[in-house]
Amino acid sequence: MARAGGTRAAKAPARASHEGPIDARVRLALDRLKRKSSKAYRDGLARYAIPSDRAFGVAMKDVQALARELGRDHALALALWDTGWYEARLLCAYVDEPARVTPAQMDRWCRGFANWALCDTLCFSLFDRVPHAWRKVEAWSKRRPEFEKRAAFALLASLALHDRDTDDAAFLRCLPLIESAAGDERNFVKKSVSWALRSIGGRNAALNAAATALARRLAASEQPATRSTGKEVLRELAKPAARKRLERSARSL
Repeated sequence: MARAGGTRAAKAPARASHEGPIDARVRLALDRLKRKSSKAYRDGLARYAIPSDRAFGVAMKDVQALARELGRDHALALALWDTGWYEARLLCAYVDEPARVTPAQMDRWCRGFANWALCDTLCFSLFDRVPHAWRKVEAWSKRRPEFEKRAAFALLASLALHDRDTDDAAFLRCLPLIESAAGDERNFVKKSVSWALRSIGGRNAALNAAATALARRLAASEQPATRSTGKEVLRELAKPAARKRLERSARSL
């Protein structure tokens, strides 16, 4: 899918202030994560359907605080991802440099999404600022694994929420992708499809009308998953809070 404008403009990131071998910097980051870990927090991950076998148990606010200290560092992000630790991979979303992320890297990391939280964090805080983001929406929507397919729609939702430069046509071209995936009964795909359609509908009046029309078609489907998604989107778009967000979005975009 051709990019029809721009992804969210990234601020010039602060480069990492420290020097030294990459192995030492990775050990430092992992040590800081371990010091912030909590067994109670780690044990609680299961409540949110997040596997804990490769997790320290670190709150997101502490991951983000460490990222601010480390600064932007593409080489460090690549090395942290390769450790396989859940929080180290979350850290990559805030440490990596969007302009240096390659399509191959995006695909490799997408294949490593083992839960919804990792998928959504990378899409919401990094991938939606990468120049290749729009192409990945269409490509990943054809993936079969649950979290890889979720990534397509989590990324689309993130673009709808953050990308101020791309015109309506790019989002309209994604509606058939949403319609095709709406029948997927898997919970984490289904929720991301709904998120994407609701986010598109929140950008402006024209996209809201298109999203609402699609949601009505989905709600009339004989397929339970499709029907459920359509009804959910219609409910959410009709809420007063959603109407207010639409008005704010129309003023700011």
